[in-house]
Amino acid sequence: MAAGLPAEAQLDGLLRLDPHLEQYSEDLRRRYKKFTNLAKNIEESEGSLDKFSRGFESFGINRQADGGIYCKEWAPGAKSVCLVGEFNGWDTSSHHYRMLQFGKWELHIPPRADGSSPIPHGSKLKVLMGGETGEQLYRISPWARYVTKEQKALSYEWVHWDPPRRYVRKYPHPPRPKSVRIYEAHVGIASPEGRIASYKNFTQNMLVRIKDLGYNCIQLMAIMEHAYYASFGYQVTSFFAASSRYGTPDDLKELVDTAHSMGLVVLLDIVHSHASKNTEDGLNQFDGTDSCFFHSGPRGIHSLWDSRLFNYSNWEVLRFLLSNLRWWVEEYYFDGFRFDGVTSMVYHHHGTGVSFSGDYSEYFGLQVNEDSLVYLILSNHLLHTFYPDFITIAEDVSGMPTLCRPVIEGGAGFDFRLAMAVPDKWIQILKEFKDEDWNMGNIVFTLTNRRYGEKCIAYAESHDQALVGDKTLAFWLMDAEMYTNMSVLTPLTVVVDRGIQLHKMIRLITHALGGEGYLNFIGNEFGHPEWLDFPRKGNNESYHYARRQFNLLDNRLLRYSQLNTFDSDMNKLEEKYSWLAAPPAYVSEKHEGNKVIAFERANLLFVFNFNHQKSFPDYRVGIDLPGKYKMVLDTDAGDYGGHGRLNHNTDFFTNPQPQNNRANSVMFCSDDIDFFQRRAHAFELVNYGVLHSCEHSLQIYIPSRTAIILARSDITK
Repeated sequence: MAAGLPAEAQLDGLLRLDPHLEQYSEDLRRRYKKFTNLAKNIEESEGSLDKFSRGFESFGINRQADGGIYCKEWAPGAKSVCLVGEFNGWDTSSHHYRMLQFGKWELHIPPRADGSSPIPHGSKLKVLMGGETGEQLYRISPWARYVTKEQKALSYEWVHWDPPRRYVRKYPHPPRPKSVRIYEAHVGIASPEGRIASYKNFTQNMLVRIKDLGYNCIQLMAIMEHAYYASFGYQVTSFFAASSRYGTPDDLKELVDTAHSMGLVVLLDIVHSHASKNTEDGLNQFDGTDSCFFHSGPRGIHSLWDSRLFNYSNWEVLRFLLSNLRWWVEEYYFDGFRFDGVTSMVYHHHGTGVSFSGDYSEYFGLQVNEDSLVYLILSNHLLHTFYPDFITIAEDVSGMPTLCRPVIEGGAGFDFRLAMAVPDKWIQILKEFKDEDWNMGNIVFTLTNRRYGEKCIAYAESHDQALVGDKTLAFWLMDAEMYTNMSVLTPLTVVVDRGIQLHKMIRLITHALGGEGYLNFIGNEFGHPEWLDFPRKGNNESYHYARRQFNLLDNRLLRYSQLNTFDSDMNKLEEKYSWLAAPPAYVSEKHEGNKVIAFERANLLFVFNFNHQKSFPDYRVGIDLPGKYKMVLDTDAGDYGGHGRLNHNTDFFTNPQPQNNRANSVMFCSDDIDFFQRRAHAFELVNYGVLHSCEHSLQIYIPSRTAIILARSDITK
């Protein structure tokens, strides 16, 4: 069997975990069978999956050992193919490709007399396609590794990248972290200056910030070349080219290598869900037809995104996309991928106009695009086979079951999915509810409503929510006074006090309760104001909002630095106690009247008082592990912009709970296979008070709008 895979999916463990999947077991087996058949066909036809996924070694333009050039393209709709450029004076008669089988074309260009390459580094190139009706189409190779654009030019130009001295990496991949704390960043906006920032700037200025904040992963957005800057990198034109607007390929390699030297894992936001409709500098109509890499007709167009959709059943499309994954690992040494638009990929309806209720019938049947799903399964199999520590994250809003289960179980093989409902919930709460109307049960439900055994990355606010038309969480909380009352030299106002305290609490409860990983978007750690808007006609090409105002953070007389300090300490405490790597939290209280939430995770007790008025001097909280507890973090600390009402030298001792207080209990166990089945019912039962299953309790002072973390004294060191 291909790659040592079993002939049948091993569903026993999966079905024990979730018996409701039994009625869809044939769907899971069919998906797995399609995957193994495809893997087997690749091995038999191409020699190995490894060779098949290294198409960049022969396609496009590659220098040979003798100094000559070998060119290869897949253009099934073309009648002729010619290479033109500065190297031959744009002569359309001298360098014609030879037609091969299956729509492929090749060209050998011998070396110069002195053995040097016939195409100099930095020279401009085009592929000239002869169409069905005699038209001549100038195109950029889909495999182009470097494309550039003059400031006022309408489209990108292909530039041959073959420097005499290439960047040589110095550091290996870091080990995969036990807990994943991701700093999501956009290189171009990573500066307070109104311009496009560079890879060099990120290497020199951002990496130290990220390391000091306690994040161990960086997720880079908008790296794959995209002609339209305001697309946020999601309208890719050249899939193998690192965006030249930030610098050279070697600059990006230096960025990744320097991050590795600091122990930081680097993830790439990979966009294989769709492609730009551009023709002159994109994949669209590369060979003069509307198919080639994409489905022809309406099926090949995403109407909402105005982009092209790949044909994942096509052999050469699979080669192109799988090779693209390998390219970013082999050439740039990335440690993981966040797959964009997975929901769009795996459903024929692309998730457009669909409200997923959680009914399992929504995840199986004719609405599922099994060709694209099998492509994702194959991608995860490939990446985890060749790079065992690799991290893959799915951007999926649907909650498709088994997406983050191993391939051998019939799953798609992702390590994590984004918990996309969480940031939406926080925005909804801030927009629609007064503080006294916040629903503790609903908050807990949203933060814990994930499939048991399938890991999630939680985040309090997304980059989408900061885009023009919306605001960051900090701006929603404090926009009325962020320009006037953020100085530490003046007393806290009611608005700023509320905003700073809730900003910390929202981030901490999301971090600790919302998933098995955590993500923060660049700048939000210190409460970045305003919104994000890229230069475009609608704003007179302004860069005013396409930047991150680190100058606000670096001014220690402003309260932004206090939020930044809290974010750093929160991450470093997670590094110490590893709650993200621990089993799901045991929620012992979500009291609607008091506005208190309490839960245990990783031998820590987390208590949140969201009450906007009341502080509780002797609040009794249930806890499972007896002993002496010490406070290891409180959001009310003065260093974090709080009021300093808590004494960290206080010892907290547990007391046994009376037996009658534990009657009719509902218990959450981390190894409870029925956890997810009974979870919603359990939430309903405990919506108004303590889960009395706790054998012990302790009393604490919990001020209003404050969260604290207690640790047993024997594990605080």
